[in-house]
Amino acid sequence: MRHTMLQSAVVIGAGLIGTSIAMSLSARGVTVYLTDREPMAALTAAALGAGRAEEPPGPVDLAIIAVPPRDVAATLAEAQRLGMARAYTDVASVKTQTFNALEKLSCDLRTYLGGHPMAGRERSGPLAARADLFEGRVWALVPTDETSEETWHTVRTLVDLCGASPLVMAPRGHDRAVALVSHTPHLVASLMAARLEHATESEVSMAGPGVRDATRIAAGDPRLWGEILAANAHTVADILSELALDLNDVIDSLRELTVMDKAEDDHDTKALIGLLDRGCAGQARLSHKRGAPLGSYVTVSVLVGDQPGELARLFTDVGAAGVNIEDVFIDHAPGQVTGLVEMLVTAEAAEKLTRRLRAPSTIMAR
Repeated sequence: MRHTMLQSAVVIGAGLIGTSIAMSLSARGVTVYLTDREPMAALTAAALGAGRAEEPPGPVDLAIIAVPPRDVAATLAEAQRLGMARAYTDVASVKTQTFNALEKLSCDLRTYLGGHPMAGRERSGPLAARADLFEGRVWALVPTDETSEETWHTVRTLVDLCGASPLVMAPRGHDRAVALVSHTPHLVASLMAARLEHATESEVSMAGPGVRDATRIAAGDPRLWGEILAANAHTVADILSELALDLNDVIDSLRELTVMDKAEDDHDTKALIGLLDRGCAGQARLSHKRGAPLGSYVTVSVLVGDQPGELARLFTDVGAAGVNIEDVFIDHAPGQVTGLVEMLVTAEAAEKLTRRLRAPSTIMAR
């Protein structure tokens, strides 16, 4: 069913994000056109059901510019020169630099509303796209002082159709936020993963879910991430400087600390535990559903066999217990015939779920 504010769109850039947006809009009845400087990318996206790999025959309701940050301004200027759409948005992860470039190119800011969906994958390109990529995710909206009401409504419709939650931000506030929760973590993950490049096979074989979680995002496209980090370089550098201060303090404490001759009330021990406490406090702000109080969820762990149907059986038992899973993690160590499934549930549901899974004919909970 088409929405009255958004019946047609063109996606400029058929990569992971652009194609995922196109898939989501097409699934909801919007007529979507796809363009890309690599024609095969647009053709691939079209073959996946994302839309038509062709230029729109006339002005569409919305143009979504899904190109790297450094190319947004030039792409918008050209699209506006061609009269491609009545409203324009982008998905770039950096806004201050983009806004400065838009002003230099004298773009029409009345028809533009900056956007940035906080979703992605380690894989890139149209083949990695998913229509549900933005479901439940934050979609930052960064208006200019001139953004028109019609443009606002059109871009808000885009966000709604993609199932995301809008969050209005100023350019500098947005860039500081993404540097803190996305750009700097990616660099830190890459730094940690780089330590593994020349590790021995026996060292790598010791890796568990912790190091895999900590380094997962390091698998992202290095060229794309290089462009993103360059566009937000100063803000990321500021956060890395803050991190470096803590890191130097930890290094100093560890150099002085030995388990055998340091008491728990030793200054270096307290400093180390203090940082770990801060880490727990920060992580707790991320590990819960929005609106739920901190500490309201607990983990129920289950060992399952490595055979077809075991996960389906587990989730059937969870459903029979009337329990809603807030999040799930699966750790399957290489060479093992079992996997560990960790389910995040409410504290009230944990005991009921554990009883259910320990009952005869069900999978045993740890």
